[in-house]
Amino acid sequence: MTDRADRLGPLGRRLLVAFVVVALTAVVALTVASLIGTSRGLSAGEDERRQTAAVAAADAAAVAYQAAGGWDGADLRTATGIASNAGAGLGVADATGAVVAATSGMMQGGGMMQGNGMMIAGRGAVTAPVIVGGQQVGTVRLGFGSPSTGTAQSIAWTWILAAAVLSLAVAVAMAFYVSRRISRPLARLSAVARSFAAGDRSARAEATDAQAPGELGEIARSFDASADDVMRSEQSRQRMAADVAHELRTPLAALQAGLEELRDGLVAPDTERLESLHAQSVRLSRVVDDLSQLSAAESAALTLRRERVDLGALVAAALAGARASLDAASLVVTASTPAGIVVSGDPDRLHQAVGNVLANTARYCRPGDRVDVIVTADATNARVVVSDTGPGIAPADLPHVFDRLWRGSADSDAAGSGIGLAVVRELVTAHGGTVEVRSDGMSGTSFAISLHREA
Repeated sequence: MTDRADRLGPLGRRLLVAFVVVALTAVVALTVASLIGTSRGLSAGEDERRQTAAVAAADAAAVAYQAAGGWDGADLRTATGIASNAGAGLGVADATGAVVAATSGMMQGGGMMQGNGMMIAGRGAVTAPVIVGGQQVGTVRLGFGSPSTGTAQSIAWTWILAAAVLSLAVAVAMAFYVSRRISRPLARLSAVARSFAAGDRSARAEATDAQAPGELGEIARSFDASADDVMRSEQSRQRMAADVAHELRTPLAALQAGLEELRDGLVAPDTERLESLHAQSVRLSRVVDDLSQLSAAESAALTLRRERVDLGALVAAALAGARASLDAASLVVTASTPAGIVVSGDPDRLHQAVGNVLANTARYCRPGDRVDVIVTADATNARVVVSDTGPGIAPADLPHVFDRLWRGSADSDAAGSGIGLAVVRELVTAHGGTVEVRSDGMSGTSFAISLHREA
């Protein structure tokens, strides 16, 4: 068992020792209690049997005394027979303690005769008074010699000890089995975690561990889910770095080329050339500012200043702030922003989220398109719906609308940095809400922000 126990690991060995100690303590306690209880039970039963025989013999002696009118000539054969059937010798004494009759068994096994003819209590002796007419006329003593419970106790103890040994063996075996069942999956998961931390991003819990019932299976599944989240996070960061590099490369290259031309005197530093370089620097500044907003939005959950917010009033204020850009895009705007719909949130962050959706609508809709802004609520949720009759979003592009730096299938022709809607998703998620987009790619787009409604 030592070689097998070594494969349990530190936790398994500790569990095994703990289980064995508990089992050993329980078995020892039950065994001792059983031995003591059995011994006392047998002794009590033997004592009761002896006392019953003594009383029966005393009653028979009383009948004989009453029939003979005294101890002289009393027929004590019935009393002697009772004592003999009980395996005892019989001694009868009168009221003064003088021996009236005694069997040889009493003389040898009871050890109850003194040299002066008086009876004394010997080993295993039981006494009972002889009562005639309400008065004690003598005493009956039954001498049983050595107790007769030794054999019964020996048999009982043998079976109890055998059962204790068997119980202990089963307990140790079960303790070893349970310890392995608990420790081995944890040891395997620990090895997988070490591999994952060392850079093996494909490391996952074994299928048998992930499918195991109870807490062990839950731990394995939770580890796999965490590993998948880490993988997605790393892939997102890699895409983010690539997208940022892509966004910055073009304006930086244009700036570098323009400045090198000016430095080398290839072009004159006229107003048109300087305005072109300034436009590239403005684009760089805008990209950096958008990235800063996205970073702030991703950590918004840590910085939210929550309060009770009237969602209708907030959306009306956001719409007023975006009115200039919506009018500049020649859009027809209708709004329904009833008061009294209250949510818990940071008003500045929610204003930013709604404003980004409206800015996105103004950027991509065509002149003359209609934009409807509606605030609704049910018993548990409040919703802000911004729908338009613009060109819509292709169904294949819908899953990527809220991705960072994504501007549609034709990125090079799309306006903006592709960060505004990513900011919306992060801000709404930080408030415990959801944002979704619907479009058939032909008849407009609908954005819906859902938040938990306060009572």
